Amino acid sequence: MHVTEIRFIVFDVDGVLTDGAIILDDLGHESKRFHVRDGFAIKAAMSMGIKVGVITGRTSRVVTLRMAELGIDLLVQGAKDKAAALETLCAQAGVEPGETAYMGDDLIDLPPMLRCGYPMAVADAAAEVRDVAKFVTRVVGGRGAAREAIEHILKAKGKWDAVVEKYGV
Repeated sequence: MHVTEIRFIVFDVDGVLTDGAIILDDLGHESKRFHVRDGFAIKAAMSMGIKVGVITGRTSRVVTLRMAELGIDLLVQGAKDKAAALETLCAQAGVEPGETAYMGDDLIDLPPMLRCGYPMAVADAAAEVRDVAKFVTRVVGGRGAAREAIEHILKAKGKWDAVVEKYGV
């Protein structure tokens, strides 16, 4: 599949939308850091008609809150089988896996990457993940990798200029 055919982008969370660190305080409250440019790009992609989803192997209130803030309702948390979760999200989004990009960083992301039409990886992903990716970011997870991937897709589809023009450039 060519990048221009992408209608749906699915991201892993830990190591992709975050730097992979899981911070627990003394009371067991979890914290994660999300990059604001990733959030901006996710909203831009959605404004250009591309659906965005998230699959994570963990379950976290922090993820629920951040995805709600971004308007992402195509979300699977606690996924033990990420390929099955990808199939579920594709059905909910009304797209085929072949029209879907998936971005991961570790071995657990290989099954959905091998099932989607356009696998992507962050710069600091496991070597095996980078090897199957059609696009690898220059930046590491949690530092704008999702932004870079979305910009890559929107530029290929000829839609990035429309995003930029909204801001008077």
